[in-house]
Amino acid sequence: MSATPDQKKFTMQKVAVFGNAGGGKSTLSRQLSEITGLPLYILDKIKFQPGGTEVSDEDYRRIHQDILATEQWIIDGFGSIDTLWPRLNQADSLVYVDLPLSVHFWWVTKRLLTGYLKSPEGWPENSPILKSSISSYRALWLCHKRLTPKYREYVEQSRSTKQVYHIKSTKQISQFLQLIESQTRSEDSTSA
Repeated sequence: MSATPDQKKFTMQKVAVFGNAGGGKSTLSRQLSEITGLPLYILDKIKFQPGGTEVSDEDYRRIHQDILATEQWIIDGFGSIDTLWPRLNQADSLVYVDLPLSVHFWWVTKRLLTGYLKSPEGWPENSPILKSSISSYRALWLCHKRLTPKYREYVEQSRSTKQVYHIKSTKQISQFLQLIESQTRSEDSTSA
């Protein structure tokens, strides 16, 4: 996992968690919110109502903009291409989950298999598991071909201005969370 050299001097306030489907972003985001106390916004729960009905683009954009206007947030997910780049630009911290494609594929499959027993984390209530999983499989390849190269370039270019965490393995997910927990404890003891 790579991060900026001055990470100890930099406190997270606006965090964008992004990457391909099935990378564990929602679980990571929830745990990060619990550690930091930052409010968590899950784009799938904003973009889709319970049952999987999509909200209008206008409503989604308005809600997204209202969140960006706040002082603190963790935003998990993709949302839409027209809200993605403004969100990444406004974030002070980027958490890019860039696992091997086979891991993303396996985790989408695992989510499909277990989704009938327990709603996947980060999904709206009563989401159609099969339909949503098929969409995730489609997104896997499209994201890998079209967005992954752009994401990688963006995080490299952002290292001088943002705190960047480029997570490339499942082991690095827990290492990242341990690092943030350690930094948060250190900040809390310094401010006490």
